Amino acid sequence: MGDFRKLVAWQEAKRLAVLSRDAVSTLPRNELFVLGVQWRRAAYSVSLNIAEGATQSSSRQFRRYLEIAKGSLDELQGVLELADALGYVSGTRLTELREVRTHCARLVTALARSIS
Repeated sequence: MGDFRKLVAWQEAKRLAVLSRDAVSTLPRNELFVLGVQWRRAAYSVSLNIAEGATQSSSRQFRRYLEIAKGSLDELQGVLELADALGYVSGTRLTELREVRTHCARLVTALARSIS
């Protein structure tokens, strides 16, 4: 597949990971090792699975990694809903995280379709 860093889906996933890290740092201390760890793990998983998948020798293997990335994006949607419901993240930060997550999910889905 080539250099994963040239993939727009990876670039957006990296952006999502950075935004998530910044948001996690604002969580209450009692949530850092529960919700925070889960959130960070899911956010990092998206970009790392795209990167690892892009280095695979077959399209089928790459699609499998993209499916894992999509699962992490779904998990992130759940995390954002919880963070909103619990009052940990709101306003423009929450809106930006949701928009970037949704855009990233569309890009990953489109990438998976393009290599089918």
